Amino acid sequence: MKKLIIFLIIFLYPLQSVSDELGVISLMYHRVGEGKYPSTNVSIEMFQQHLKAIEVSGLKFITPSKFKEHILEGKKFKQRYILLTVDDSFKSFYENAWPTLKEKKIPFIIFVNTREINSNHPNYMTWDQIRELRDSGLVTIGGHSWSHEYFVDMKIDEVKKDIEKSHQDYLKELKFIPDMYAHTFGETSVDLINLIKKFNYKIIFGQHSGVISQNENIYYLPRFSLNENYGKLKRFKNILRSRAFNLKSYEPKTILLNSSNNPTNLKLIFNENVKGINCFDNSGGSWRNTKINFKSSNEIELIFDLPFKKRRGRVNCTLPADGGLIKWFGYQYSVIN
Repeated sequence: MKKLIIFLIIFLYPLQSVSDELGVISLMYHRVGEGKYPSTNVSIEMFQQHLKAIEVSGLKFITPSKFKEHILEGKKFKQRYILLTVDDSFKSFYENAWPTLKEKKIPFIIFVNTREINSNHPNYMTWDQIRELRDSGLVTIGGHSWSHEYFVDMKIDEVKKDIEKSHQDYLKELKFIPDMYAHTFGETSVDLINLIKKFNYKIIFGQHSGVISQNENIYYLPRFSLNENYGKLKRFKNILRSRAFNLKSYEPKTILLNSSNNPTNLKLIFNENVKGINCFDNSGGSWRNTKINFKSSNEIELIFDLPFKKRRGRVNCTLPADGGLIKWFGYQYSVIN
């Protein structure tokens, strides 16, 4: 009887992994309390609501150093963590979020683009404030280029010079060069990734939704981008319920779409049964249910009938999981004309 039960479990659930990785929920902020920039801002009240929701959830913040160690050493995230990240070094984050984070001793990564700091732009932190964050013991500085231009449209040599200029600033002002980086605008290409890797960046982030696990591309890790629209409390609480899929691979690896390959279908292979998965994409310029072709219980092809519009082609897939959680996978194409 015991052998029969084991056989039935294997037969009925052949692809359910017993060593599923739960993953890291990476949150991305820009501005706090700058209402005239709603696409990159959360209100002070919303930011406080987010911190309270995390506290109520029981999820713990992972330090950037521990996160980096796990990623680079291939250690699975056996429990769910929150990784807090901040892009662009806006002064409003320093004034309206940093005091609370410092008081609560919440660690985070801040990705610093240097041109506006050098020019004493009134909307950006100063180098003294950046050094204060660094010296707090809570904050890790990440690279984010010099100009924060849209690199997908630039020549590789121009991008190379831009990153070199940022490194000169980091050495001058901080006495070191960061080893984690965030793609400007969260958009990139294979050529850009290969260039940025040459600057000894060990981990690189995008800004597409999804939960980080060892099965993700460490040079294009997902983050949940939060603003006045996508940071509303109902959605945020769903983000806090997310966990990683047991993803094996995806094809093609193409990130950049142009007139000759837009759209390109996406094939996903999992180490688990994904019957019941739902996917959505913004092909054609608006969000729609994605057509899913099931090759098997663990292999699917996402079919896009319309081309993605310029800049960002996004795909999100979710699946209900045990304990009221949601498995969440996201992918982003960069789209040029």
